[in-house]
Amino acid sequence: MEAYCVRFVRGQATAITPDEALAVRGDLVWIHLPQIDDETRGWLHERAALDDYVVDALTATETRPRCEAFGEGAFLNLRGRSQAALDGDLLASVRIWAEKGRVFSVTRKSLIAVGMVKAEAKGGHLHDPGDLITAFAAAITADLDPDVAQLGDELDDCEERIDASRIFELRRTVSKVRIAAIGYRRFLSPQRAALEKLAALPGDWLGDDDRLHLAAAADRAARMAEELESIRERSALMHETLSDLRAEQIDTRSLVISIAALVFLPLTFITGLYGMNVANLPYAQEPWAFDAIAGLCAVIAAGVVIYFVQRHWFTR
Repeated sequence: MEAYCVRFVRGQATAITPDEALAVRGDLVWIHLPQIDDETRGWLHERAALDDYVVDALTATETRPRCEAFGEGAFLNLRGRSQAALDGDLLASVRIWAEKGRVFSVTRKSLIAVGMVKAEAKGGHLHDPGDLITAFAAAITADLDPDVAQLGDELDDCEERIDASRIFELRRTVSKVRIAAIGYRRFLSPQRAALEKLAALPGDWLGDDDRLHLAAAADRAARMAEELESIRERSALMHETLSDLRAEQIDTRSLVISIAALVFLPLTFITGLYGMNVANLPYAQEPWAFDAIAGLCAVIAAGVVIYFVQRHWFTR
């Protein structure tokens, strides 16, 4: 079983094996399992001897951000950016079981935040479970923040470039931004609640500074959720504006077609009348009849066009 296990003593990290991680003690022992399979479930059940409820929560297929106190520890589920989308979700989960002196974390897909937390561990900045959890919360929000800001910038750019000639291009961009905003907001709102609940849980394994950091991460998640809600609403408004521009284009083209039909309608009547294969048509045998009819049609067409111009139909 592939696992990342580290023991921290006075902030100094030492790599150990999974079995050693279950036997040794320290200020903090971190066991990270980067995949969920039968071997992982069996190890958590049999070797780590975790409660069935905890194992089920750590290895569940469908999850959402939440925090639950259980016994002497707490279970926390967070969502962060992954290098590969998971089942269509833009964010992948990290499931954390924390108790005094030991933290288990499990992921199905590699999270960018895990690498950031490992860097924190190598730098000697982690001393207890509270530090590790706050590092996860801070890493996830710090990684997501530029992505959320980028969505807002893309929408700002669309608003500046809005034009009837770019309707299809802008609609694709707006749809992409709107889908991303909905996907992020789906998890950021409950993530804020989960971090706030964890910060309020009783227990001596969370220090006062950890609770302050968790509250700051929750506030940052709330700010991003509000920004995403604003992006979603602006995207909807932009989509309506583009739809209106598209409708105006269709109306303009329909007007041009209608005008063309009105111009040629009397001409079609005259040519159809004189095109009948019957006897006694007036002037049918005269050599100048064709020129006269063509001239009459030209006069009628010019008159119709002048009438439309005077009524400003071409500029509507």
